[in-house]
Amino acid sequence: MMAGSSALHPDHRIGVVQIGLGPIGQGIVRRVLEMPGVRLVGAVDPAPDKAGQDVGSLVGRARVGVEVQPRLDPDAVAGASVALHSTGSHLEAVMDQLLALVEAGLSVISTCEELAWPWHHHPGPAQRLDRAARRAGVTVLGTGVNPGFVMDLLPLVMTGVCTRVEHVHARRVVDASRRRGPLQRKIGSGLAPDEFDRLVAEGRLGHVGLPESAALVAAGMGWRVDRIDNVVRPLIASRPIETPHLSVRAGQVQGLLQTVTAWQGDRERVRLDLVMALDPPASEDAPTAGGARGVDHLRITGEPPLEVVVPGGIFGDTATVAAVTNAIPRVMEAPPGLLSVKDLAAPGWWSGAAW
Repeated sequence: MMAGSSALHPDHRIGVVQIGLGPIGQGIVRRVLEMPGVRLVGAVDPAPDKAGQDVGSLVGRARVGVEVQPRLDPDAVAGASVALHSTGSHLEAVMDQLLALVEAGLSVISTCEELAWPWHHHPGPAQRLDRAARRAGVTVLGTGVNPGFVMDLLPLVMTGVCTRVEHVHARRVVDASRRRGPLQRKIGSGLAPDEFDRLVAEGRLGHVGLPESAALVAAGMGWRVDRIDNVVRPLIASRPIETPHLSVRAGQVQGLLQTVTAWQGDRERVRLDLVMALDPPASEDAPTAGGARGVDHLRITGEPPLEVVVPGGIFGDTATVAAVTNAIPRVMEAPPGLLSVKDLAAPGWWSGAAW
């Protein structure tokens, strides 16, 4: 039996509930409303300016007759078989939400970055969530663009044509000046350098999920991981930078450079370099492309050696919405438990046709 199949609607459309209506959650709702095989049956967000609104109106579409609920309760999830979850990056902060959804009999597709591969850094919560999902007969998946695709799943898929793999290197440059305001603030834009360093030391700054991507790649390769290093450094603006959300003066932080390495003994197996900045400096592999400087650059050392470059990079907000919604049929067919993107069939575009 498919996970959640008992909650399919009589017209065979998959009932989904959206948990969290920030920019990503609203993007997910807009795509769901365009998918003929999916029916939005509920939406949950505690924000006072959202609760009680028709979710269609909230996301700039026609009214759909689904009122945003301030909390998760039976009425909010009635008729749903899958919860699309986008409320937070840290597993500990969203664990109760995930367990409540599982206990309600829903499979979960979440953008929580630490859920992409929690077994290395958060084994206790991962085991607890896995046991709960198996008991309930549902599937839990963490996915997105990064983690979930560019710097972990895509390199793993590339190695499918290799007879030998020694090292995986992924480099991603993101022009955050074109991204949503919360992300621009999350990378430290506008901070003084000493404040940036303090927040990094407290574990409050840096791209959440990059260590999980390194652990996921290593697990997919079957490599033992003895340690994962995570270094976050500021990029300092040499001139003023203005976005619709922030003003950055020269000498303030414009973004970050984060490097995560996974080691097997004294041998580096995985290296992930992430630049996320307002107007990042151009480089040989990240020239200005359509007005934005960005790139996704993957290199596999092995036999044969492989290299893939995506000029301009993959736009994260749109790709995250796609990753979540395209995963719906994969999750419906998956066995119960806590899974990762490497456990499912390679993702592809889903038109949203009737199930």
